[in-house]
Amino acid sequence: MIQLKKIVLFLVVSFSIGLNAQNTFKNWPDIIRKNESSWFGSEEAKKIAENVLLYQRNIGGWPKNIQMQHELTPAQKKDLTALKNTAVEATTDNGATCQEMLFMSKMYAQVKDERYKESFLKGINYLLEAQYANGGWPQFYPLKKGYYTHITYNDDSMVNILSVMRQISEESDFYSIKPSKEVVKKCKKAFEKGIDCILKTQYKQNGVLTAWCAQHDEVTLLPANARAFELASLSGYESAKIVLLLMSIEKPSRDIVTAVKSAEAWFEKTKITNLEEKRVLNGEGKIIDKKMIPATNAGPIWARFMDLETNEPFFCDRDGIKKKSIDQIGSERRNGYSWYSDAPKEVLKKYSAWAIKNGTKVSSADKKNVTLITVAQDGSGDFTKIQDAVYACPAFPYEKVTISIKNGIYNEKVRIPEWNTNVVLQGESKEKTIITFDDNFSKINLGRNSTFYTYTVLVEGDDFSASNLTIKNASGDNGQGIALSIVSNRAKVSNCNILGNQDTLYLSGKEAKQYFVNCYIEGTTDFVFGSATALFENCEIYSIKNSYVTAASTPEGIQFGFVFKNCKLTAEASVNAVYLGRPWRVYAKTVFLNCELGKHIKPEGWENWSKPEAEKKTFYAEYNCTGEGFQPSKRVSWSHQLKKAEAEKYTLDNILKDEFSNWYSK
Repeated sequence: MIQLKKIVLFLVVSFSIGLNAQNTFKNWPDIIRKNESSWFGSEEAKKIAENVLLYQRNIGGWPKNIQMQHELTPAQKKDLTALKNTAVEATTDNGATCQEMLFMSKMYAQVKDERYKESFLKGINYLLEAQYANGGWPQFYPLKKGYYTHITYNDDSMVNILSVMRQISEESDFYSIKPSKEVVKKCKKAFEKGIDCILKTQYKQNGVLTAWCAQHDEVTLLPANARAFELASLSGYESAKIVLLLMSIEKPSRDIVTAVKSAEAWFEKTKITNLEEKRVLNGEGKIIDKKMIPATNAGPIWARFMDLETNEPFFCDRDGIKKKSIDQIGSERRNGYSWYSDAPKEVLKKYSAWAIKNGTKVSSADKKNVTLITVAQDGSGDFTKIQDAVYACPAFPYEKVTISIKNGIYNEKVRIPEWNTNVVLQGESKEKTIITFDDNFSKINLGRNSTFYTYTVLVEGDDFSASNLTIKNASGDNGQGIALSIVSNRAKVSNCNILGNQDTLYLSGKEAKQYFVNCYIEGTTDFVFGSATALFENCEIYSIKNSYVTAASTPEGIQFGFVFKNCKLTAEASVNAVYLGRPWRVYAKTVFLNCELGKHIKPEGWENWSKPEAEKKTFYAEYNCTGEGFQPSKRVSWSHQLKKAEAEKYTLDNILKDEFSNWYSK
């Protein structure tokens, strides 16, 4: 009896093992990902592996949409053998190649057949060879004419490849096959280039980073069309996996953090919560119709295709004509394509924890009203870096958000983006709270416009203010190097030191108005320049060498340009030949009222920058100034000495007032 029980038990266990060794999945991707590891040692798996080896082209890639578990006829095997040298249809689309490599890895873990290892390694070489120099991957390689050459995010193609590159470069245990150190190094470089490509292709909408398109031109990196019904657009689906990949990177760079934060803001902005998809099925469970029905507080979904400029969802038939709703296209495309997705939900779900971990959000930021963030280098505040505090600021807040900065030297570039309005940078003391960086034109080396990338602090958000700070470009007298760049409206800077050499302070914006009070500004050439309307009151303007103080580029028709009131112009002892200004653009306007001008100011005062027409179009003027440098009778003939009635229009209200009234007095 005991022996009989042992036999029965043995049969039961054997039967259970047999069941576990049987593949129960019908679809090829499911067979790879869902089977237990032990199944890959079964005879069934070995038989399928022969098919997978046969489908692989000698170049290393596989074709897509093949159910490789299906038994092949002798004729099919013969045809596949003939195709191996052709590289026909080798691709990474729809998971191809990446998933077959995973299959080979799982096979090799159970069965040490060297053919499996060789197949996997050929797959790696294929992916490495297929990568563009800019870091992207085409849909097909060797290149296939048409949209297939575009950098392809569609159906997660590039994300899948980068996941392979990452596992290999990190030498993780995800794959059972271990490539050589040389290959590992190549994969690491390929991953880094791929991430760089992702960052460069993130779409800017009116200057604001948003998300990605399903495909981007392989040369220009701009959004590109694919099939007739797949027009260039922002993608709710493909962008989600890209962001999740970026969020998975340990110690992300500043650019990665910006990319993720910008994409998350875009997902929040574009989510749809008033529609639900209703599917009509036939008796066999096949979709015969799709409808979008109104709903209240529905779970968020995102359109697969959104207009590049407006974010409005659109839909296309094979005629390529945009339609505003899914019911306006024919049943074939309506039912045979995924037009909506909830994939970005995973990004929104994980974002808060990611943001706190990576220093982009204060732990209390789940509160809707963040109005005070503290930066301290000793770790006693919310952050140790100013830029991280900026990342934590809510977009377009209703109230001022004060970033209180404790004393310290903060060696960093700080950018306050357009969506971070109402930001206040408040230092503990002007002398000891110092933001400094050392970029200059030659160091940046980004072409003819390199100057504008050299900033230490860049302000793009409206209604900005700063106080009790030193902002410095520490590159020295080595060409253009901006300390503070303000390209926004209604910016107020008080009790600050702004230090640099050439191009210290850049103020821009045709309609922008900016206010500096009780500040110290120093530089060499054109160290106050730009197109904004800016008022300087009770400021010291210090010249380090003989050159030009201002270089205004006031647009035509603007009433005021740069206005200096009750300011003091001083200089180093050796300086003795400084112009008040020269016109960067011919309609430049610069006026000094009630200012004390040191002896370093040249008697002629102004220079035309080799632009004779500027003598007729600029407006350079002074009123009631004092000091050895004030020599009105020796000024160039095309400048002006204002009369009292003319000077009276240069009031605080007249210069700075706009629809927001007296913003400058707050």
